[in-house]
Amino acid sequence: MDSSFTSALGIDLGTSNSAVALAQADATPARILQLAQPAGPGAVESLPLLASALYLPHPDEQSPGAFALPWTAPADAPVIGRFARSRGALAPDRLVTSAKSWLCNPRVDRTSPILPWQSDSVPASDKVSPLDASTRFLTHLRATSASSSPLDWSSTRVVITVPASFDEAARNLTRDAAARAGFNDPLLLEEPLAAFYAWLEHAGNDWRRHVRPGDIVLVCDVGGGTADFSLIAVNEADGALALDRISVGEHILLGGDNLDLALAHALRAQLDEAGQSIDEWQFLALIAAARDAKEALFNDPSLNEVPVAVPTRSARLFAKTVSTRLDRALLETIALDGFLPLTAPTERPAARSAGGLRELGLNYAADPALSRHLARFLARSHQNVAGSPDLQTRVAAALAASQHDLLRPTHVLFNGGAFKAVPMRRRVLDLLAHWFGAAPSELAGADYDLAVARGAAAYGRLLNSGSGVRIRAGTARSYYVGLESTVLAVPGLKPTVKAVCVAPQGMEEGTSATLADREFGLVVGEPVEFRLFSSTARAGDATGAVVPNAERDLEESARVETTLPPGDGLTEGDVIPVRLVTRVNELGVLELHLSHPETTRAWKLEFKVRTT
Repeated sequence: MDSSFTSALGIDLGTSNSAVALAQADATPARILQLAQPAGPGAVESLPLLASALYLPHPDEQSPGAFALPWTAPADAPVIGRFARSRGALAPDRLVTSAKSWLCNPRVDRTSPILPWQSDSVPASDKVSPLDASTRFLTHLRATSASSSPLDWSSTRVVITVPASFDEAARNLTRDAAARAGFNDPLLLEEPLAAFYAWLEHAGNDWRRHVRPGDIVLVCDVGGGTADFSLIAVNEADGALALDRISVGEHILLGGDNLDLALAHALRAQLDEAGQSIDEWQFLALIAAARDAKEALFNDPSLNEVPVAVPTRSARLFAKTVSTRLDRALLETIALDGFLPLTAPTERPAARSAGGLRELGLNYAADPALSRHLARFLARSHQNVAGSPDLQTRVAAALAASQHDLLRPTHVLFNGGAFKAVPMRRRVLDLLAHWFGAAPSELAGADYDLAVARGAAAYGRLLNSGSGVRIRAGTARSYYVGLESTVLAVPGLKPTVKAVCVAPQGMEEGTSATLADREFGLVVGEPVEFRLFSSTARAGDATGAVVPNAERDLEESARVETTLPPGDGLTEGDVIPVRLVTRVNELGVLELHLSHPETTRAWKLEFKVRTT
């Protein structure tokens, strides 16, 4: 219990939409806040969702202060939210979206002004970085939350959600954006866990009637830009049910945005057949129109088709439109057979072709079939559990019932806008029944757009009060530090990079691990580089375990480039023996300490983002 906090603010910083919920100290459910945002020049509207869209208007497009909000100066008012997205559909090369997906893209410099990506109409001086865009969204959410409900920030715990698959670099960037937005030491919570906390709050004390020891819940979260999978095991501890997060998926850039793109290509083909060709600028507008048509059809089962119109540019900016229609049969063919086909349990995602040149945009999944990504996740989860004696004990029944080396879930909790559509949820259940012979049960009561914000607020209140059901999770990954091998140089042969495990999967906040029986050589006084690796499928690796080939078997998460001061008695270039101590602090931040056993000298590493 932390009596210094009397309320909790949960922020779902989403790829497509963001939301905020407030939980007070009493037992009332977390409340979704109404978020003020521009509705047009001189107009403001308040909605439960803020579209994660930033529009960069042309200087001649509106008068100064046209989009000012109560808390902004006229010159500083960004165009954010639903109006930004709708306006951006008419001028897509001035629209910034999917900032969260860019925030975890290691192939670009996420702190440089690169958005809107490849836009020729926005000057380089006016572009923003993924970090800047995320900061603007969080700044807006902070301001509108305070205007929606009186908040004492000193007594309000702030919880911001991130994908479970975010690596340490992306998490640190999220923390940086939050700090720039004025949030002091917010907690980060994985989105699938937040969705489960929302379900727990909705179910109340009856949650124990829906699950029993030995059950495994698949949290299937597909939003606008990402697909996130997690498994939560139900166990028994001291006669009571307990919950353990046992596996998380890889970061998959595959979601509603991809479906919108596929629909836009199909609609473009319809336009071509009708003799109505469109250019690339219009195609960007068609993607937005396809999204609106998709949502209209999924939200209203009585509709069989929806008109789709795309503007045409001319000297008068918009002279006319070209139009077509999206019908339900085409939508369900692409959404179900294209993204959720009934694949075999042995099928895995297709690998990306090894082209010599590749655009540096978002690293979208090469295979659009979520079915194969889910099979890969359940296979890696089986591998993860099978490698850990502790996890084997917790999910022995599930291991025994597994087939095709896939860990079998007994329940599914859906989350994300993609699953607002009943056919999408039904197809996932049919797919799992196809693999395992029987469909798992669906945990009902989810609020697909707002559950993550509600769950984040509920989790914050749980921490404030010290009472309630907490999911045991810890670090989602095992973390490793690269080691330089001492081998003979061989012409033309690059030595493999070893890595030592410094934080095993599941390491909890506020704990530390020491490699007490091993020393490493540390270079002081000269520029050095440390490489941080991670894995979501090696739960069996204990602290000190060595992976012989890190570049092949692990994922590189971040690098540290620094010069460690030598201190008294040491000179530049000295190689001194050090011991490693890893700590996960109360905010979930991974810290690596290097201590010199012969002196009191110690160094702490701060992991920086890779930009190459």
